[in-house]
Amino acid sequence: MSLIYVLNGPNLNLLGKRQPHIYGHETLADVEADCRKLASELGHEIRFHQSNREYEIIDWIHEAREDGAGIVINPAAFTHTSLAILDALNTFEGPVIEIHISNVHKRESFRHHSFVSHRADGVIAGLGTEGYQLGIRRVATMLKAPKKD
Repeated sequence: MSLIYVLNGPNLNLLGKRQPHIYGHETLADVEADCRKLASELGHEIRFHQSNREYEIIDWIHEAREDGAGIVINPAAFTHTSLAILDALNTFEGPVIEIHISNVHKRESFRHHSFVSHRADGVIAGLGTEGYQLGIRRVATMLKAPKKD
């Protein structure tokens, strides 16, 4: 059983309350429950975290280096601003999937650039909270694949 980290950035604690026309009505607790259920079905465990503080996300990425097999991350606004999160992700050797609930490419132009994408093995955007399950499925598939030299 591998450990997959699911990390969430700023304001995602307000999911379901903040701009539901963009982010939907599901809460972060709903997303976590769905992620836990799917991970268990796939034979994995998850650590699910959310923070409005950049350093906490970095600390969890560092923690994942020691005991995590993969990371699913929705960096939220840190996507567009954080070289520090990119640098931390660059130290992680397992698969990384970047998630965005909304389609950032249909939004303001400043949201079109992602520092995290420079490290991510895949990016899922615009599929609502279902993107988290797709991210977990992709990490699980990547963990089963033979390692390339």
